[in-house]
Amino acid sequence: ISCFLLFMAIANYKTNFYGESRLLPVSLVMITVTTFIMALYFTNLSALLKIGGMMFFVAAFLSGYGNWLPQVEGGFPPVEEKVTWETMSTQQLADKGEEIIFGGVGKNKEQGAIGKGQCPLCHAFHAGMLGERAPNLLGLPTRKERLEDPKYSKGNPSKREYSVKEAFPGSGTAETVQEYIAESHACPSCYVVAGYGVKGTNDKESPMPSIHKPPISLSLAELAAVDTWMYAREGVEPPSFDEIVKSYEKFVPEADRPKQADDKPAGATSLLADGSEPVDQIFAKAQCVSCHTIPGIPGAMGTIGPKLEEGTTAPQRIKDPAYKGTAKSAAEYIMESIVDPSAYVVKPFPDKTMPAIFGQKLSAGALKKIVDYLSQVKTGAPPPKVS
Repeated sequence: ISCFLLFMAIANYKTNFYGESRLLPVSLVMITVTTFIMALYFTNLSALLKIGGMMFFVAAFLSGYGNWLPQVEGGFPPVEEKVTWETMSTQQLADKGEEIIFGGVGKNKEQGAIGKGQCPLCHAFHAGMLGERAPNLLGLPTRKERLEDPKYSKGNPSKREYSVKEAFPGSGTAETVQEYIAESHACPSCYVVAGYGVKGTNDKESPMPSIHKPPISLSLAELAAVDTWMYAREGVEPPSFDEIVKSYEKFVPEADRPKQADDKPAGATSLLADGSEPVDQIFAKAQCVSCHTIPGIPGAMGTIGPKLEEGTTAPQRIKDPAYKGTAKSAAEYIMESIVDPSAYVVKPFPDKTMPAIFGQKLSAGALKKIVDYLSQVKTGAPPPKVS
């Protein structure tokens, strides 16, 4: 019997060594039984055979348990293909565009959502949403009539009456809707929609900065993603990535094209101002001038938010029974209003209009300059000097 079991154990071991049947522990069980049977007949070797049998039993148990567990094959992980702007699908590009505009996918209907592009600071994207400082961009991919506006002067930029004739000398004008979108991003003052110019310029100058230049500095690839989302969200088939990039190359000279950092996500946070700038530049970089009227700051004639005369109004608002914040002074109230705009909402302005991002987008030095300046602005008094 022992010889038969030993023979079967060896045969099973040889047959299944390279297989996947998980029957190798059976050989150990057979050898274990063989050693215990032999211990009964060879009494002078009984102790040694029992010890050996016990060792085979433990080995069989551990081997069986190991074979019972789910098997994982070794080897190298599959090679991950790096997704580039050029290889992204239309949906992937559109998602990137939404992230750049609003700070995340699915946030386009959130009032106050804002991403690297800062577009929602001035523009609305849906019917009924607030956008007093700049045109509502709903339907932009189908606005061919803009190209036929005599003021646009299609094909003849020298006849334009705006503050800027061309994006750069020799760039010409847009010939397609996509080129119009690209020109609007690269040279906002080449054509200003009636009613949305800088106040006092008779709509000859746009308050919108060139998106490819600091502080926003979107690369052509990022701009292509933004435009793709503009088309896709309205169910319009967008031009290809290469076609959109080519439309921007027409209006952005190579020397002015920002580079896309491969290791930096498109929506990554970057400072709008580091505090080394004069306070008027900080207001401009943060686009405060687009929404607020700020005495003493050039171009700050916005009406989306309240007029900022905080030296007078901040103490009054702290005493308002509706105030739920924690500020005890004008300076504390101003800082609180920047980092948590919903702490006190000035009537009749709606809540969630101002993004709660400036605590991360402005350095401590920049915030201090804003607070110091606004604390000195009082109703009816000359504005403080810009420093």
